Formats: sequence, C-alpha cells, structure tokens
Amino acid sequence: MTGPAPLPTRLERRLGVTLPLLQAGMGGVAGPELCGAVSRAGAGGVLGLYKAPPEQVRRLIADTAARTDRPFGINLVPEVLAPDRCRAQLDAALGVLPERAFVTFYGLPAPDLTATAVRAGLPVVVQVGTAHAAGRALDAGVDVVVLQGVEAGGHLLGTLPALPLLRAVRRDHPDAVLAVAGGIATGADLARAVDEGADGAMAGTLFAAARESEAHPEFKRRIVAAGASDTVVTTVFDIGWPNRPHRVLRNALTAPGPRRSARFIATAAGPGGRRLPVARYSAAVPSVRTEGRIADMAMYCGDSCERITATASAADLVERIRADYGRALHETRPERADHAGHAGHAGHVDHVDHEGECHGE
Repeated sequence: MTGPAPLPTRLERRLGVTLPLLQAGMGGVAGPELCGAVSRAGAGGVLGLYKAPPEQVRRLIADTAARTDRPFGINLVPEVLAPDRCRAQLDAALGVLPERAFVTFYGLPAPDLTATAVRAGLPVVVQVGTAHAAGRALDAGVDVVVLQGVEAGGHLLGTLPALPLLRAVRRDHPDAVLAVAGGIATGADLARAVDEGADGAMAGTLFAAARESEAHPEFKRRIVAAGASDTVVTTVFDIGWPNRPHRVLRNALTAPGPRRSARFIATAAGPGGRRLPVARYSAAVPSVRTEGRIADMAMYCGDSCERITATASAADLVERIRADYGRALHETRPERADHAGHAGHAGHVDHVDHEGECHGE
C-alpha cells in the first residue's frame, strides 16, 4: 500500500507538471526526444540550448513541441555566451514557445533577460548555487529557484551540499518556490528533499543515462557502472567554458600530472553534416554525434550515479520515481504525505563546444 497520492506541490502548480521533478537542461544531452519524453510522463522536461544559434533554437523547440502537449522548458546558459547572443536565443525562443512552456536559466541571467521572460508570461526558473544568488533571483521576480549542491554533475555554482543550502534559503525565504539539484536519482531522494522544505527537485545524471538521452552510449554505460567515488570535481575541461569547477567521471585527464597539449581527440557532427574537431580538455560532452577518444572527454556525472543501475526509458524513470516518492512520503511522514510542498510549508582552434555539456545535476 502506498497510501493516497501526495497533493501537488507549489512547483507542480506553478509549472503545470504532475510530479515535482525537473529534468536538467543538459547541453549536448537533453534534446527534443528526451525533453519530450520526460514532459509526456508528467515531469518537467527541459531542452538544453547551450550555444545553439537562433535558427537552431527555433527548430529544436518546434521539434519538442510536436512531441508533447504537456509543459516543457528551455535552458539558457548566460555565462557561456556574449549578452547579445543570449538575448538572441531568448528572443528566438519566445517567438515559438507554446503557452504551456517555461524558461530556465543556469546561473543568474542579466536582469533584462529575466524581465523579458516574465513579460512574456512564461514561468521563469533560475538555478543558483548560493543563498545570495537565490535572494537576487527572487528579488528579480523569478517563479522557481533551483538550489544546486556540490553533489551535482556538471558545472558547479556553489560550494555547499544541496540540503544545507536549501535550509539556509528556506529560512530567509519561507514562501519561495524552491527546488534542489544534486543527489536526486530516486523517489526517496525526492521525498527527502520535500521533507526538508523543498517544493521539488531537478535531476540530470539520472536522465543523462536514459534511453532518449543524446549522450554517447559509452557515457551512459559509465554512469550506470559508476559509484560516487568515481566522480571528481575538477577544472580541467575548461576549453569553451573556463573558470567554473565541474563534477565529472574520473578519466586519464583528471588524474594528477602535467597538463597535456590541447590537441584534437575527437570529432562531432556540425552544421551541414561537417565533422568538427573536439580539443582535448574541451567542455563538450561525448554525444551520439561524437567519434574519437570518448574515454578522454568530459562525462559530467553527479554522485547520484551510485543509485543508477540500468539504462531505462524516461517514462519508466519518471513513473518509478512517482511511485517511490508517494510511498516514501507516506511511510516516513504520513501526516505530511498529502500536504507536501504547499504554500506556507517551510521545512525548515575551431573546436567543438557548441555541442554542449551537462550541468544541473
């Protein structure tokens, strides 16, 4: 017996999803197929746009919208683009996004970008890694703040684990809609976050290994085989995205020793089918479009890989989490299982980097 299904959290009500779980908008991994599948299953699918030019942004959104009639989001990464390019991405997206969509930003966007998305009437989600940044995002009027902990895979925005960061922000912002990223792979993980005061969570590593993910098969295999100790926080994959620590699976380049030459080690499909070289130490992930020394590339992975033991469809992943989430809430706090996350609840060279990379969880 799992008991009655939990009532919707504030995140579910604000974004129109039926499970308080968002899929991270992982560049190079979260394409239309993954985003659409997560969305159809009732969670928040997110399309990773990374450095996509405006015409590609429009194509990707149209492809995703054709796959689902439920809410989905797009993810923009302001710190890897010049302001005018990020603005061009957002303008292109707003011209084609359906009313059911939402906009997510990895890191604090410029105030004018937030204001533009808010004026468009779409919910705005911002991922941050510090309490200060969370306060700035809320002051800017965003709808949901995702608090990223150091357990997360990909580029890291702060230095605290997810739940201590959540407690700090919830203490100062009792009515804010907050989600956590980092360490989320099961329904029990999601229930624990809600029990601590979150309105939901974001998962990246879990969905990077999904069948619909565009991650290279070897990347998926390594996520499934890995334990938390197989991940490491490093700064070595800095070509295309400098000055930001990142959690990846260990490989030859993360081992101690002198830095090697930044020679090309792989190629990836570019515009018009051209093969573009990928430099050693590139921030680009190995995707289904990549050929070469896959083992030496950046495989962004959170320590939640410990609880990811097989590749599955996005629908199966979401439904498993839905069932386990309801069961975990009912078993641990029966009196809270029907009221989790409600308003007032406080728990107190021309190398390839346009292909993208994983971030978020």
